[in-house]
Amino acid sequence: MYTYPYPRPMVTVDAVVLAGPRDDIEVLLVRRRNEPFAGMLALPGGFVDMDEDLADAAARELEEETGLTGVPLEQLGAFGRPGRDPRGRNICIAFVGALEEKKTHVKGGDDAVEAVWVRAADPTPLAFDHAEILTFALRWLGSRS
Repeated sequence: MYTYPYPRPMVTVDAVVLAGPRDDIEVLLVRRRNEPFAGMLALPGGFVDMDEDLADAAARELEEETGLTGVPLEQLGAFGRPGRDPRGRNICIAFVGALEEKKTHVKGGDDAVEAVWVRAADPTPLAFDHAEILTFALRWLGSRS
């Protein structure tokens, strides 16, 4: 184990899974079971294990919270504004994947009460800074046209 005198931030991953035709994109969200933001919708995600690759962590969290597997994910960006997580300093590496059509076999698991597809253009308020991450992902999708 490493010890040093510097504070250590939490590191998490989030998965932004987009699906559908470009004029009606949907995003896969989960309803949080636990605080902070219990009951709110959020991107599937969670903490990175100490011996885990970031991409593997994103795929694991996506599967645990939605049951969805096999989504090609690529790193979208890092989000680390102080205060983005009320539990403390948190740096999130977001991943994004685009599907031709939404997979209907999603269901909440682990610390997610449910998994739902929501129109990306008008999602309800999201936990943490997930609305900002979603906006960034939609720009990413637009740049791929």
